Amino acid sequence: MQLFVNDLTVMDFSYLCPERGMVGESWIVDVVLDGALNEESMVLDFGKVKKRLKALIDDYVDHKLLVPADHPFSTVSRDPSSDTVQVDFARPDGRSIHLCCPAEAYAFVYAEAVTMASVGQYLKDIIATHLPENVQGLQIALRSEIIDTPYYHYTHGLKKHDGNCQRIAHGHRSKVNVIENGVSSQQWAQYWAERWCDIYIGTREDLIPLHDSVWRDSAYNLDAHHVFGYEASQGMFYLAIPEAECELVDTDSTVECLAQFMADEQKRLCPDSAFEIWAYEGVGKGAIAYA
Repeated sequence: MQLFVNDLTVMDFSYLCPERGMVGESWIVDVVLDGALNEESMVLDFGKVKKRLKALIDDYVDHKLLVPADHPFSTVSRDPSSDTVQVDFARPDGRSIHLCCPAEAYAFVYAEAVTMASVGQYLKDIIATHLPENVQGLQIALRSEIIDTPYYHYTHGLKKHDGNCQRIAHGHRSKVNVIENGVSSQQWAQYWAERWCDIYIGTREDLIPLHDSVWRDSAYNLDAHHVFGYEASQGMFYLAIPEAECELVDTDSTVECLAQFMADEQKRLCPDSAFEIWAYEGVGKGAIAYA
């Protein structure tokens, strides 16, 4: 007997890619369980499937940075005296990416690339150990939301957040709707899709001098990098990322603030128009701003 649950959850995370850099992503999770019926004449109660499996996915992937641990660019250094892990992703041509964060901010995928296949296997290995004995098989399917309008991939961190959004490198795949004078504008939506293609959105007040960071004596050339650092309830978070792959904002990078940033930018670019922005944060949620 097989039991299926579509749209079990949405994973919002970021991952490291040799070509694209730091990529914000949102994947929808579907599962199929194979097994014999239990004493309740079920493979597994739907409530338990949703609760248990979603909790495992949240713990192991959601709002984390996924690191392709087997890629030659990846170097992982653990501090034995603390819970801190440093990741150096040595992309060439001055495009390296570096993080120093609590261990819980990462998921290490033992593959050369973070793909739906490698992450699906990573999750399958974890979840399989938490299923009851009557469940003998597990299939996990990951998929992207079907979007027929422009969208972008962004990464950020929210230091004021009490939950996992405080992690300095988690992200989303998000669509946007720009309404100019009451009419939806494909042109302006495409503008934001290109401007925020694989972008890190950082808050200016979180910028720190290189010499105040953990990379002050680094062998890497970080002259063209932005260095961010802040303390949150889960610990200290540091990130060094190429300036060319960042957008700096004067506010926090919540979706509410980003929607207003976009609306204000649109007004600056077209002062005679009125704008309404529907900015998404992953799948099916977001904020609306006006200018």
